[in-house]
Amino acid sequence: MATFGEYIRNKREEKEMTQDRLSKLLDIPYTDVSHIECGRKKFKFNKLPELANILEVELQELKDLYGADIMLDQKKKYECSDKVFKVAEQQIRYNRSKNVKQGNLKF
Repeated sequence: MATFGEYIRNKREEKEMTQDRLSKLLDIPYTDVSHIECGRKKFKFNKLPELANILEVELQELKDLYGADIMLDQKKKYECSDKVFKVAEQQIRYNRSKNVKQGNLKF
C-alpha cells in the first residue's frame, strides 16, 4: 500500500509526466509536487478533483488515500495506538445505524 504522495508519484510516472508538467497543470509551485510526493507537504483538498482528472483516476480513490494519510498524521500527533482505527470503525458503524434509525422516523 502506498502513501498518498507515493500514489501520486506512481500515477504521474505511469503517464510519463514530469513533476514540472504536473505542477503547471495544477497551477502549483514545482517544489510543492516534489514535497507532496515525498510526504513533506500536504496536497490541498480542494484540488483533488483536478488531480483526479489529470491522472485519470477515481476521485473517491484519491479522497480515501488523502483521508488515510490525514488519519495517520493525527494518530502520530496524538500518540494513539493502532487501536484508534478499530475504535473509529466501530464509531462509523454506530453512526450509520443511528442515522438509519432516524431516517425511519415518521412525522
